[in-house]
Amino acid sequence: MARMRVIVNPAAGAWKTAKKWPEIMGLLKSIGLDFEHDVTEAPGHGIELTKSAAKKGYELIVAVGGDGTINELVNGLYDVDALGNVTLGIINTGTGADYIRTLGIPRRYKEACQSLASPKGKVVVDLGVVECMSKGRKEKRLFVNFAGLGFDAEVVRATTEQFKTMGALPSYLMGLLSTLFSYQNRDVSIVVDGEFGERRICTVLMNHGKYGGGGMLPAPDADPGDGLFDVVIIDDIAKPDLIWSLPRIYKGTHLTHPKVTLMRAREVEIKPAVKMAVQADGELFGEAPASFSVLPAALTILI
Repeated sequence: MARMRVIVNPAAGAWKTAKKWPEIMGLLKSIGLDFEHDVTEAPGHGIELTKSAAKKGYELIVAVGGDGTINELVNGLYDVDALGNVTLGIINTGTGADYIRTLGIPRRYKEACQSLASPKGKVVVDLGVVECMSKGRKEKRLFVNFAGLGFDAEVVRATTEQFKTMGALPSYLMGLLSTLFSYQNRDVSIVVDGEFGERRICTVLMNHGKYGGGGMLPAPDADPGDGLFDVVIIDDIAKPDLIWSLPRIYKGTHLTHPKVTLMRAREVEIKPAVKMAVQADGELFGEAPASFSVLPAALTILI
């Protein structure tokens, strides 16, 4: 068995992970897994802990948390050029569980623990790279599942800045409702694999996984290992139509809507007429203008 380091985000799942971890630790030990672990203390700490684990030669690093936790571990591996040397394991304790739905990793943490001991195999997936302005300077960040700007990023902003103390699902719903009332569609210039266009958009999503936003299905045919983004663009849709169409996004039937466009691409660049928030894996990252690119076959995940 590869040397194993477990990185636990106690804040994941509205701090429910902190309560679950003692049981998870006992389960891992009871099935004979030999490991050491770290517990994150603040946002971004998972990146530093992962960098340290990779430098110490751990070959299997396991995320205990949600999509944001996975994101931090992947960025840590990237920062020390260890993506090719480390396999990622995932025990989901987050609320949305969006990324693992695409991969087929068990959503229940007890089953996920068993999968680490007796995995079905490994899958090699692509990663996304987003570059944009963050805190006054140009920054780069990797993402595993999806990134976007426009309406979806403003929902993340509202959820994070206004309603975070309410808990995961209530905060997301309040963020969604407040954004529905306040958001205005934006004019952007967009370049998709070298093809230039101008359009007025509600949102643009670059997807590796099928799911996002806590169970929505924005990219029902996305393949995380095909070397391409599934780029979903919702154009200048009226608010009543957007509200009426939201259930279709949960079902994955929105792609037939006349205001929705699906493209597959390796590179996307977006320049808005006014600043727009950018999210990566459901975390507010920065502001556009932004560029997105695929890092193909970059990460190995245990399933």
